[in-house]
Amino acid sequence: MDGSAARPPFARAVRAAAWSAGILLIGRIGPVGAQTRDPFETARRKLVQEIILPSGITSQPVVEAISKTPRHEFVARSYRNQAYYDMSLPIGDSQTISSPYIVAFMTQALDPQPTDRVLEIGTGSGYQAAVLSPIVKDVYTIEIVEPLGLRAERTLKRLKYANVHTKIGDGYLGWPEFAPFDKIIVTCSPERVPIPLQEQLREGGLMIVPVGERYQQTLYLMRKKEGKLVSEALQPTLFVPMTGKAEEGREVLPDPANPKLINADFEDPAKDETFVPGWYYQRLARLDTQAPSQGRACVTFSNEDPGRPASLLQGLAVDGREVRSIRVAAMVRLRGVRNIDKVGDYATVAMTFYDENRRDLGYQNAGPLEGTRDWHTVEKVFRVPETAREALFRIGLFGATGEASFDTIQFTIERD
Repeated sequence: MDGSAARPPFARAVRAAAWSAGILLIGRIGPVGAQTRDPFETARRKLVQEIILPSGITSQPVVEAISKTPRHEFVARSYRNQAYYDMSLPIGDSQTISSPYIVAFMTQALDPQPTDRVLEIGTGSGYQAAVLSPIVKDVYTIEIVEPLGLRAERTLKRLKYANVHTKIGDGYLGWPEFAPFDKIIVTCSPERVPIPLQEQLREGGLMIVPVGERYQQTLYLMRKKEGKLVSEALQPTLFVPMTGKAEEGREVLPDPANPKLINADFEDPAKDETFVPGWYYQRLARLDTQAPSQGRACVTFSNEDPGRPASLLQGLAVDGREVRSIRVAAMVRLRGVRNIDKVGDYATVAMTFYDENRRDLGYQNAGPLEGTRDWHTVEKVFRVPETAREALFRIGLFGATGEASFDTIQFTIERD
């Protein structure tokens, strides 16, 4: 999702943000001037070292699969220079390839075994199936969007993933002739788990699925016990809207003329201090009940390693034809915040806008924030491009060190 050429590169802060924009070249990874015969291998190693391992992925088979799967083969040539950033990328038909971290997280949560037969709903680019391929016995993957399914099938065959079996069709109907499945992984977001998938999961089997509203989902790990699914909430997440009747029939729809944040004051009940309801892709953040600006809690980011991602994200529907700008006011407290540089790895409040095809329309931010200051208001007017239909809002240290707290984030919508 390349944005404005005038915008600076965003180093690790960008690599850590799903859907965010990046313009660094893969060939430049490593020491300046260093040349490698396989720059993609270098990029994969860097991805594992900087994102996958620090984010808590401990399964050796999963780490190895991420380090060896050629993600650049599953994206268009125009996006290959961004293939190994921790970000999703457009793959056509308003769909995206999931970020490497989410693929690794979901794969690890399934506890894949060499004897497993896994059903994947939402083939997309084929990358998730490719990561699963060396870990399990067979992968059965279904894609409802025919052009995507056909392209993924060609890619998987060309790369010789012989144990991946593809199908064009409605994934929510499952693949009954090969059921039951040991594991099921759903990479699109229903409001509730489809009955056929529940029926086609074997007794004792695991399913991982993002469930919820279009921009507010939670990844659930479900185990089938005595014919019923017993679920555990893992973490908030964001998957692109589905295609077809399931998406059109949603009961709860966003209001793009009136974009708003969920849990903007961080007061919603949470299961523990490491879980921030309504926000996702959480890195080095915690709910903090020690002296928030008001109420019971704020969110605090702490980082001692320069360049390590530290952020929270939230997706929004926003229609640039109706919303001219969004004035954001956030309470912020800084303690010894030191920025790595002035072009990317710094503490900030930021937004990125996307058009109806999820092309990046530009990054805007209120940073850099630095030093030590008690609670104060950080304010920024974010101009909404007319072609915008979605946005990502994010807060955090990103690559900076120190401690930054955020509280009581307010949106004021400005129209023509």
